[in-house]
Amino acid sequence: MKKKPCSASRTIQTDLVLPNDTNGHNTLFGGALMSRIDRVAGIAAMKHCRMATVTASMDSVDFLHPITLRDAVTLEAFVTWTGKSSMEVFVSVTAENTFTGEKRAAATSFLTFVALDEKGNPTAVPSVYPET
Repeated sequence: MKKKPCSASRTIQTDLVLPNDTNGHNTLFGGALMSRIDRVAGIAAMKHCRMATVTASMDSVDFLHPITLRDAVTLEAFVTWTGKSSMEVFVSVTAENTFTGEKRAAATSFLTFVALDEKGNPTAVPSVYPET
């Protein structure tokens, strides 16, 4: 299998935080953010291996700054490491105040995905290499 750069899996998603996404503090529910993280990371994993994947673990989620009502939230994901059938995906989350344009790092996360063949069994993935 041919090695791939981290950039081959780069996936970016931006969405607004709306009232139904928030808790009593008018901040984005942590679980809602984790769901968004899992989805964008899953897309990055599939782009890297070009096959079905499954989440094996959410290794870490660091909530750095609250994401508030009316913020735009941008998630950027890419594969950072590969094993035989597994891939580590890094996700960074940025919140942007849509009125002032102020941006802040809101969260970071690492997840592990496993590639699956047509029968649902773990299968080999291409290696990944870093870029500057």
